[in-house]
Amino acid sequence: MSDRSKRLGRCLLGALALAVLLPCNIQSASANESDTRVGSDRSVSQEVHKRIADTNALASGEAPNESKSVRRAGPESAKGPYYVDFRARTAASWGHAFVWYGKTSERQVEVAGLTPAGDTLAYVLGHVTWVPSETGASYGDLDPQYLTASYRVYLNEADAKRVFAYIRKLQASTPVWNAETFNCTGFIGDIASFMGLKVPNRWQRPENYVNSLKAMNGGRQMVHLSSVQ
Repeated sequence: MSDRSKRLGRCLLGALALAVLLPCNIQSASANESDTRVGSDRSVSQEVHKRIADTNALASGEAPNESKSVRRAGPESAKGPYYVDFRARTAASWGHAFVWYGKTSERQVEVAGLTPAGDTLAYVLGHVTWVPSETGASYGDLDPQYLTASYRVYLNEADAKRVFAYIRKLQASTPVWNAETFNCTGFIGDIASFMGLKVPNRWQRPENYVNSLKAMNGGRQMVHLSSVQ
């Protein structure tokens, strides 16, 4: 066989091999592209589902990506249908401590606190003697811009009835105010003590008192009264 015939034969074999391999390469490239597109689509779908889940979690008051085991923490972190909110606000002098209490599903709140009845003269006299008191809402108790500290504790219905009745009894049985003995921090401290909470020293600024009350009780949110209270 001549050299020319051999070269022609090699060319024909090369062309035949190229014809066989070319469709395989095209199919392989197409498959890779398809896999890449599917992976990309899957990532986009997962991101969309994640954002929807996060939005729903925020709307329901839960942190996104929070596991069920965390959301279902012990009873101390649960929230009952009723609450007592120990609060402090600014005032012309040292400030004022008081409580909000009510039902979580209602916007209306009850307010209880101990203040001297009357004007500045009653407040000044109350540092040396006992003066008539008021135990309801005072100026600024409902205004959030004056708030300096807050510690809210939740209760079930049965315990809330007992605590609310105690608050009203305390209001009715505290006719006088004195800066050293019958003051606002001592008043809300009596409520906290009835609820079984640890209570700090009453002789401190209302803001510090409420923050100390929260710290001493580890920030616990749910309270269950004992059967002997």
